[in-house]
Amino acid sequence: MVTRLMIAAAIAAIPAAALAHHGWSSYDAEQTLTVTAPLRDVTWGNPHGSAKIDWQKKSWDVVLAPVSRMEARGLSREMLPANRVVTLVGYPRRDGTPEMRIERITVGDKTVELR
Repeated sequence: MVTRLMIAAAIAAIPAAALAHHGWSSYDAEQTLTVTAPLRDVTWGNPHGSAKIDWQKKSWDVVLAPVSRMEARGLSREMLPANRVVTLVGYPRRDGTPEMRIERITVGDKTVELR
């Protein structure tokens, strides 16, 4: 009985996890944005890190890389305290949603390739 309940719970969680992660085809790789702004609300978690920035009079969602990749390439959570000014290079969503998929981030004098 417990095994069936655990299996049912796992199956029910799959659609929620799939919806939480977005495919890269929703971003416009033909339009590269470079933005320098302070990061807000940095989340260091899976499936990828995220943050917010204020740019063009809007609050933008910033999609970072998976934590393991960022750390392997030299970017740590401690490097991104609240209001740290960074330069982001990435792609906007095709549908106009204020969201960017970040390809690289520059923090101080360190540039980290995220993809």
